[in-house]
Amino acid sequence: MNIQALLSAKVSQAMIAAGAASDCEPQVRQSAKPQFGDYQANGIMAIAKKLGRAPRQFAEQVVANLDLNGIAAKTEIAGPGFINIFLDPSWLATQASLALDSDKLSISGVAPQRIVIDYSAPNVAKEMHVGHLRSTIIGDAAARTLEYLGHTVIRANHIGDWGTQFGMLIAFLEKKQQEQNSDIALSDLEAFYREAKQLYDQDEAFAERARSYVVKLQGGDQYCAEMWKKLVDITMAQNQFNYNRLNVSLTRDDVMGESLYNPMLPGIVADLQQKGLAVESEGAIVVFLDEYKNKEGEPMGVIIRKKDGGYLYTTTDIACAKYRYETLKADRVLYYIDSRQHQHLMQAWTIVRKAGYVPESIPLEHHMFGMMLGKDGRPFKTRAGGTIKLADLLDEAHERALTLVKSKNPEMDPEELNALAEVIGIGAVKYADLSKNRTTDYIFDWDNMLAFEGNTAPYLLYAYTRVLSVFRKAEVDEQSLTGELFLTESREAALATRLLQFEETLLQVAREGTPHVMCAYLYDLAGLFSGFYEHCPILAAEDNQTRQSRLKLASLTARTLKAGLDTLGINTVERM
Repeated sequence: MNIQALLSAKVSQAMIAAGAASDCEPQVRQSAKPQFGDYQANGIMAIAKKLGRAPRQFAEQVVANLDLNGIAAKTEIAGPGFINIFLDPSWLATQASLALDSDKLSISGVAPQRIVIDYSAPNVAKEMHVGHLRSTIIGDAAARTLEYLGHTVIRANHIGDWGTQFGMLIAFLEKKQQEQNSDIALSDLEAFYREAKQLYDQDEAFAERARSYVVKLQGGDQYCAEMWKKLVDITMAQNQFNYNRLNVSLTRDDVMGESLYNPMLPGIVADLQQKGLAVESEGAIVVFLDEYKNKEGEPMGVIIRKKDGGYLYTTTDIACAKYRYETLKADRVLYYIDSRQHQHLMQAWTIVRKAGYVPESIPLEHHMFGMMLGKDGRPFKTRAGGTIKLADLLDEAHERALTLVKSKNPEMDPEELNALAEVIGIGAVKYADLSKNRTTDYIFDWDNMLAFEGNTAPYLLYAYTRVLSVFRKAEVDEQSLTGELFLTESREAALATRLLQFEETLLQVAREGTPHVMCAYLYDLAGLFSGFYEHCPILAAEDNQTRQSRLKLASLTARTLKAGLDTLGINTVERM
């Protein structure tokens, strides 16, 4: 149920009837304070100014034409012309009942789009580290949200699986296999990469063989291609273990690495030259962009092919956008890449648009994010100053959560304790990140993220189990509830209104790629349920009708909390 869209349509009709243009914008928003109603129409002043009329007088005419019969209990004009809308509890109760009877909580159907989401993007032969966390979990939350709304989502894991370093890695893998006389499992990819680099720098014969393997790999040599594939497979198997622990929906099928676009690059460079967009400059092929100036105020040159014939990330990103539009048939493309890459992406997309590879009607959106910082305000590192492996971070989250749940449940079965610690620990790390606005840096703090108070995963997971416990105490099944849902108390109506705003929250997250909006919504919802639970007796209700109605409201709360946490990729538990 999208109340905002319904009210916007009604207010818009009333504005047109009062003399506004057919494209008027009513600006209906959720009210910040209960005394201003449930929703406010804030567009009166701007439209009245255009019409040359007094805002309050225009507001009165709008209200006179506003048909909210059966939807609103009352409307009020406030200040210079705000229209406050107070929803009718009977209408809210009907909508809440419909949501409860619906598989998807009465979420309206959307016009489905094919949406490509570029996220995670680790490198081959290197382990995932904390720097990959934000892209991976924010991108996944966006993917889950868009799918929940009914879009077709194509996940694109743009791994770094191409480049000159692969000659070195193939040569070193060959050496290792010869030494062990068998296939090897690379338990420590970082050590493998370090040793390969060291040998490359110190042994000229090895370096020569490595350079020859680069040429062979790029020329399609079968042996080098098989060794390269082995490196990719070993890396992605390790990455998949991290994805599974994080409850991230990426699989091996979603890998679309840099190598995928490699065959496209010569054709793209030739095409850009033919179109007069790219020119030769000092042996390299360059696109000069008037939109970007260097320090001398001249158009900035973006190299797409180096003097030695090698291609750059920009060339790959041009091919990537072209492929996503032409081959994947994307209606919208989202990139979850950190903010430091913004200018690089904008330059690549400027070339893409100029070349006509992706029309302006297809959005290319950089949903950038800030950095994860330590308590000292610097990039989050180990005590020795090294990069923290993602697997190590998740292990620490598990251990800390295990200590926490053991202290609260000393009698719990060890297996159950471990399972609970994994859900709480991983959920805490994810939620701490997702609950912050993605555009800003944030401080990583174990104590805050594992707290049972405040906007944290433990608080929300506990709130969810608390709702479920009501049904255990009542000894009833949610499916066996009878009678009508009705709202007689203000706290019931406030909870029902917030529950029905789930779709508006989903749509905002889908539009802007901001999972922190969902986190804030769920935290608010949990708080409203807590107030309802304390002031509106459920199990000790005055009669069975009230008891059944309040149990229905509790059931809708549990389902909404779970659905919201699912869109964030956070698992729930039934007991804590």
